[in-house]
Amino acid sequence: MTRTYEVRTYGCQMNVHDSERISGLLDEAGYVPAVDGSVPDLVVFNTCAVRENADNKLYGNLGHLKPVKDAHPGMQIAVGGCLAQKDQGLIVAKAPHVDVVFGTHNDGSLPVLLERARVEREAQVELLESLEVFPSTLPARRESTYSAWVSISVGCDNTCTFCIVPSLRGKEEDRRPGDVLREVEVLVAQGVLEVTLLGQNVNSYGRSFGDRDAFGKLLRAVGATGLERLRFTSPHPRDFTDDVIAAMAETPVVCPSLHMPLQSGSDDVLRRMRRSYRSERYLGILERVRAQIPDAAITTDIIVGFPGETDDDFQATLDVVAQSRFAGAFTFQYSTRPGTPAADFPDQVPPEVVAERYQRLTALQDRITFEGMQEQVGTPVEVLLSQGDGRSHKNQPERMTGRARDNRLVHLALVDGARPGDVVETVVSGAAPHYLLADGPLLSHRRTRAGDLYEAGTTTRTPGVALGMPTIGVPA
Repeated sequence: MTRTYEVRTYGCQMNVHDSERISGLLDEAGYVPAVDGSVPDLVVFNTCAVRENADNKLYGNLGHLKPVKDAHPGMQIAVGGCLAQKDQGLIVAKAPHVDVVFGTHNDGSLPVLLERARVEREAQVELLESLEVFPSTLPARRESTYSAWVSISVGCDNTCTFCIVPSLRGKEEDRRPGDVLREVEVLVAQGVLEVTLLGQNVNSYGRSFGDRDAFGKLLRAVGATGLERLRFTSPHPRDFTDDVIAAMAETPVVCPSLHMPLQSGSDDVLRRMRRSYRSERYLGILERVRAQIPDAAITTDIIVGFPGETDDDFQATLDVVAQSRFAGAFTFQYSTRPGTPAADFPDQVPPEVVAERYQRLTALQDRITFEGMQEQVGTPVEVLLSQGDGRSHKNQPERMTGRARDNRLVHLALVDGARPGDVVETVVSGAAPHYLLADGPLLSHRRTRAGDLYEAGTTTRTPGVALGMPTIGVPA
């Protein structure tokens, strides 16, 4: 009998991409996705250890599933991802009804572990300490017909004091450029229009094979594959070099959007965070990016209330945010993460002080974001229509939705015959705090193969990409 599955994903884009690989592996092993509303034969939790209370959320969900599993003999539960790598055997001790625990380095083992758990009738725990097979050699099941993630590296060599990722994902390991290009070429052949290159520190790419200019070269090479839109996340200011800015400016398919974490505008806080740049260097990078890409929409990450943050430190962050004019920011109130150096730092900032500073920061950034949106009114915009039913959120039911090349969210007037995956060019007619309105006039509508696949209800599968594929222009 065919077994059904459901994958529940928490955390970052890397986890979303890993879940695509997990789904692809399960498809290849003969499982099929569960129908909405049904009880699956297998539930996989792909977990995150970065978010606050991630463990409480996991164990709460596992507790809710226990009576469901008891009522459905043969049902299995698997837990993978960063929290699995961190907690390891603790998961089975706290939730004995879990069948499989697997880590960040061995997604490919899941089907075998599930079968072994069924045969041996006991939990299987396998957590490797280092990567043996690069995840992109595994098949993937993508829900989007027009957009895809492509991982170029895994792991991280940085030692930020607030981050637990390096201890869970391991040291940085880079794919060979030829393997990356081969995967992109396969995706383009499948009708994908937009690719996002992924890495914990994406622009340090190339260190492991001794080429510090590899990331800029890779951007140019991917730009020659026939792809329409290219993005990447997340870069580190330490490794953001002028050759990368030049590659972005000179490669038309690279979108004019950049997400570059600031974390703090205070040099003292950056030092305690062990971030290897200071505010002056950060602002200099933004200046050089905007000199070559004037329409770039730049977003960031900021942590408020890091241990020891003073009023002056926080004011420095407000000053840098005001000067940077970010298109948007992901702002976080600092909270301790067990296993990180900062968790044991003295001078933890009182929660009420953190909350008050957070409100001031978000108010400033919301104003700047809205002003940036208003500056777009009257300009033409190219929108890649989003996956789903093609309609925007419930407050705009008469509109379609999608992303501009600079990654701003756009709600636009309905276009006859347009489907998710199609490309529409129109004119921005209005702005809201976090999205644009585009009521026309309609300048163009291009039907795409991605839209055809969506209309046909096709699920896109990408095979794993073999290692060692040569290419021209960058080392294979």
